[in-house]
Amino acid sequence: MKPTATRERILDAAERLFAERGYDGASLRAITGQARVNLAAVNYHFRSKRALMRAVFARRLEPLNQKRLALLETCMAARANGPPDLERLVEALVAPAFRMGEQSTGDAAALRKFMGWVLVDPGVQIERVLAEQFHEVALHFVAAFRRALPDLPPEELFWRIHFSIGAMASVLTGAPFLKIASGGRLDTSDVDGVVQRLVAYISGGLRAPLASGRRRRRGPPGGSGAS
Repeated sequence: MKPTATRERILDAAERLFAERGYDGASLRAITGQARVNLAAVNYHFRSKRALMRAVFARRLEPLNQKRLALLETCMAARANGPPDLERLVEALVAPAFRMGEQSTGDAAALRKFMGWVLVDPGVQIERVLAEQFHEVALHFVAAFRRALPDLPPEELFWRIHFSIGAMASVLTGAPFLKIASGGRLDTSDVDGVVQRLVAYISGGLRAPLASGRRRRRGPPGGSGAS
């Protein structure tokens, strides 16, 4: 077997098992068993489980984020003298994650599940890797959303982006609620339809008016509660 083929098989197996079991639950023994290689092959190509995990993430997230940034650049150029179109911004963030694997022979659904797991339950071990991969993307998209929503306070914007990422991640992981609630009539296999609905949903949430009548902070027990 060619070295490059061995390396790809190890990466494919690690990716599947990380998505199914998380970083801690995916042992090197399980990865080598699914890849049909020995431990020496993992050590030769990656040296350690942590380095293998970094390679898995780089293989998927680097091209994904490059696509996001390219779409963002196009979106910003279309409105160079004014606020960018919010729906196009959201689509630039969301759509590439749902279209992972469509141009390859791999399992696109498995790749979307992997992406959802990355966002929902990465675990402490890989938070630094995620920060490395998403830092540039986060800076550019936050700046773009600020231009699109200039009246939204920064703190509120961060919360809304956080909720938006959560909605995207839930759909990516293939959470079964939709299928259960609809009696099996609806699912997430229609990628274009999912992206269209998710973009509309997230854009509506980002545009929503600020909550009014927020509850005043309570004082200590026995106090007046005045601030």
